[in-house]
Amino acid sequence: MKTIKITFLFLTLFSSTQLFAQNPTRDLIKEQKIEAQLKSLDSSIVKTYKEATVAMDQNNLKLADSLYSLVYIKAPTFDPAIRRLGMIRLQLGNTKEGIELCEKAITINKTAYNLLSLAYCYFIDSNDRNLSKASSLLREAQMLPDGDDPDILSLLGQIALQEQNIADFRTVTNAMLAKHNDLMITHYFAAILAAQDEEWKLAESEIQQAKKLGLQEESVKTFLNSGVSSNLNKRQYGYYFLVIVIIWILGLFLLFIIGKLLSNFTLRSIEKQTLSSVSNKSAKILRPLYRLFMNIGGVYYYISLPIILILVIALVVVLFYLFLYVGRIPIQLMAILAIGSCFTIYGMIKSLLVKVDYSDPGRKLENEEAPELFKLAEEVANTIGTRPIDEIRITPATDLAVYEKGSWKDKFQDKAKRVLILGIGVVKDFNQTDFRAVLAHEYGHFSHRDTAGGDVALRVRNDMTKYFYALYSAGQNVWWNLAFQFLRLYNFIFRRISHGSTRLQEVLADNVAAKTYGKLAFQNGLTYVIKRDIEFNSFANIEIDEAKKVNRPFNNLYELSGNSTESIDEELNNSLNRKTTEDDTHPSPIDRFRFISNINNININYDTSKIRDLFLNWDSITKEMTKIIEDNVNKYR
Repeated sequence: MKTIKITFLFLTLFSSTQLFAQNPTRDLIKEQKIEAQLKSLDSSIVKTYKEATVAMDQNNLKLADSLYSLVYIKAPTFDPAIRRLGMIRLQLGNTKEGIELCEKAITINKTAYNLLSLAYCYFIDSNDRNLSKASSLLREAQMLPDGDDPDILSLLGQIALQEQNIADFRTVTNAMLAKHNDLMITHYFAAILAAQDEEWKLAESEIQQAKKLGLQEESVKTFLNSGVSSNLNKRQYGYYFLVIVIIWILGLFLLFIIGKLLSNFTLRSIEKQTLSSVSNKSAKILRPLYRLFMNIGGVYYYISLPIILILVIALVVVLFYLFLYVGRIPIQLMAILAIGSCFTIYGMIKSLLVKVDYSDPGRKLENEEAPELFKLAEEVANTIGTRPIDEIRITPATDLAVYEKGSWKDKFQDKAKRVLILGIGVVKDFNQTDFRAVLAHEYGHFSHRDTAGGDVALRVRNDMTKYFYALYSAGQNVWWNLAFQFLRLYNFIFRRISHGSTRLQEVLADNVAAKTYGKLAFQNGLTYVIKRDIEFNSFANIEIDEAKKVNRPFNNLYELSGNSTESIDEELNNSLNRKTTEDDTHPSPIDRFRFISNINNININYDTSKIRDLFLNWDSITKEMTKIIEDNVNKYR
């Protein structure tokens, strides 16, 4: 690899024929000394000598040959003219005569310049033997006066390149940088050496410096196009991407730290009960600030995806070149990595482009089926001072929640359809006052506009879930998959930074319920919902197992009854009194009760009549829901 590179750069070096064949500017002081030497021998030929030198510098070789020949005839011991005549004969194609004349000049006077001229002759007539002779002559010249002449060093550098001797070339280049830093050839050599060392930025800088000092534009382009520019671009892009990755990682860290601090501040404020009302100044500042921060966190997820995509590809490429460098490529491992990266990229794109058809839960409850229930819901809304629900959807489970349907604009303008999800499993023994208190909590979310925002955060959660399932189904939920590890990390960060926001929403909604219907009614209502969820699941599972054993239809799951067993009581006690963990989106029940404990109790007419009595066709609805569960069980039996 390196030998090929050096050879190519050597050929590039000699693509400019005038690079080293001449010295465009002569040292006038040296020339004057030479002319004085000739004048002492024969002053009549000094003018001829000067004319010969001018002709040589103008590359008029035939005229220079004639004039130097005249000088040689009249001053046969004047070695500067002899060596120059030898150089001209060499360039005219008379190699043998050129070498003989240069050898004669050395015989007359062994100077550094005479040795350089003979070395140049051997270099032009290059073979391994002559290159060795040229190198020896130049080493000898270095020991004499004027031995540090740049022409000597530059020719040594050319020989080192042709012999593929990078160590000698490095020594020569460093010497030229130290002694002749103002010469074009010095920086050309430095550019080649930098390219050999894969210091692409330095190579570009040195070749541009050589250009300023006279190197032809064509030679500069040839050098840069030999791979310097492309490798420099690759390295620069790699550097830029590395900077982006570092900034991205710092962004993740900053997102987590700021979110954690904001969440902790919110939670501490909740503990101190300084956020007891949505009208509270702190709450007014925190809620929109938190919503903005959550949206920023959501957008950051999408910003992260292209970076993850490039990292996944880069990992495969780096491993491939690493194995290539080692000399052994494990085909099976590389195939697994390549296929895995393809699935990862495909899953990422699919999670963004594939639209999930989100259907509403359960079925719509018509007003005619429970007019009094709709009336009750409207009364609660009016009491709180917010818009009533537009639709009730019943499900077979124990759900109790609200959401809004409509465009972002509709939600922003508070025109979206409000929907109450009511699980039939929770209705059975729910009394009306407790139900009103729990419903007031749900209306609190509407009045605080909790359901109007967070679209970005919700979309992120959905896209993360889709991406996770795509990786899982492709078997890419493995430790070495960067995308999978990113999903785990971002899910952790996103959950941590969102807890303060979601818990604040719940606490403020709890306060609405407690202030409207009394803290006792809300506490009783929430306790009932938790207990009923445990009971329904316990009784229903027993009934389903027994029905499956004897292959009979299910009994009405919503009319099942039984004694409150020890396990149910224990589970209820654990649910009510557990500590709030960092992974909880809601405070634990005991904490929620504690947060409303300072609210003054109010006197209300406690209505113990049951919510199920508000349904005109309760039996048919419970049978319908039972049938839905039975069909689902049979589907997966």
